[in-house]
Amino acid sequence: MFEHTIGKQSNKVKNTVERGAVKKFAESIGDLHPIYVDEEVGKQSPYKANIAPPTFPRVFDYGVIEELDLPKKGLIHGEQIYHYERPLLVGEEILCYTEVKGYYERSGKSGDMGFLKVKRYGTDLDDHFIFSEEQIVIITEAVRKEMKV
Repeated sequence: MFEHTIGKQSNKVKNTVERGAVKKFAESIGDLHPIYVDEEVGKQSPYKANIAPPTFPRVFDYGVIEELDLPKKGLIHGEQIYHYERPLLVGEEILCYTEVKGYYERSGKSGDMGFLKVKRYGTDLDDHFIFSEEQIVIITEAVRKEMKV
């Protein structure tokens, strides 16, 4: 279904690691560690700033891959792995984009399922790598049938 999208990338989108968004995110995951929310702790840390929780990149805009038209509901979150070169600093601007890394299909008890491998990237404004996020999106038989209509 999505073999034609392998290797396609989205446009790069500028995002800001906003203090208020980091605080709300930390609250929502139940981790109000001072390095995320206390400005004095951030200033005295090795980073000289507050940092964002490791899964914070979920809130970023990663652009659009036109050929990748996934439904807004019915997908299953399979796997997700983050790799960091360094933490995200509160207040910094970063560039984010997505790349389709692979697609395969398997038969299961619920019918045929598709597995879409997507990798997301975050760099600083000088294009230095900060993080990547690899994920697998599972497309169930029901969703696949709906998409073929």
